[in-house]
Amino acid sequence: MKHIAIFLMLVTSAISAQAALNVQKVTDNVYALEGETTQRSPTNFGNNSTHGVIITNEGVILIDSGASYLGAKELHEVIQTITDKPIKVIINTGGQDHRWLGNDYFQQLGARVISSEKTRQDQKIRTDYHLNRLSGLIHESLDGTVPFYSTETFDEKMKLSLGDVNLELYHFGPAHTVGDIVIWMPSTKTMFSGDVVFNDRMLGIGPARNAQSWVDVFDKMAEFKPQHIVPGHGRASDLATATKNTQQYLKFLIKKIGNILENDGDMLEASKIDQSEFHFLSGHQNIAGRNAQWVFEKMEFDY
Repeated sequence: MKHIAIFLMLVTSAISAQAALNVQKVTDNVYALEGETTQRSPTNFGNNSTHGVIITNEGVILIDSGASYLGAKELHEVIQTITDKPIKVIINTGGQDHRWLGNDYFQQLGARVISSEKTRQDQKIRTDYHLNRLSGLIHESLDGTVPFYSTETFDEKMKLSLGDVNLELYHFGPAHTVGDIVIWMPSTKTMFSGDVVFNDRMLGIGPARNAQSWVDVFDKMAEFKPQHIVPGHGRASDLATATKNTQQYLKFLIKKIGNILENDGDMLEASKIDQSEFHFLSGHQNIAGRNAQWVFEKMEFDY
């Protein structure tokens, strides 16, 4: 009976999670699969994230493979409602769980798996952390997940072609994680930003813990003047929206913390910064105070 109950729960979860992934057409043959902006859960398989899909005449390029085996399967099932072409390439934009823990599912289908070298190192270092955390958040929905690291890496820049699509991959420095990359599609002026951009949801300073580097990486991405941005979280947008939701918030924290340090303030003062102008971003209740503390910690060290 227990096995039947678990099976029924997973079937129900699969239906719910597929419905929760919003398919957004960005431009010709480019889609964003937008997950929930809430926490990882058994019903979203850890996919509280946004993933990019590029359909070429030779197959599909998927940006980020999901947080689990079932999360990857869910992404694949949704992609199959858009196209019947095979998944040929997986690109991991960073070392966060929902960027790569679905790699094994897709490599079994014959897909190449690409990331920056720093992301591959990050994947290896934080594997146990991710699996332990996910086991407490998504429970049985983690079943079948086997860590599979990227097999093709680059340091700063890589050109990638599949069929009629040409991409440019860049690692400009640490943002949310140390290995975060952006992916430029010149033909459509589309930027797949991974966690360099958070839309709709308040960003978390993340394991890289370097807000200024994140601002600098965002600036380099913005130099391409993208017409479309497929972010790491939230809806696809234009550059102005991404700037408001991500870069302006980072600059706000840096300025506020800088003022506190100049006046010999402490971390408690930092945690009480009024961030109400960014309360339109989901999850601000849980992360805003910690963001301020993390930025304070880094800036105090560098001060």
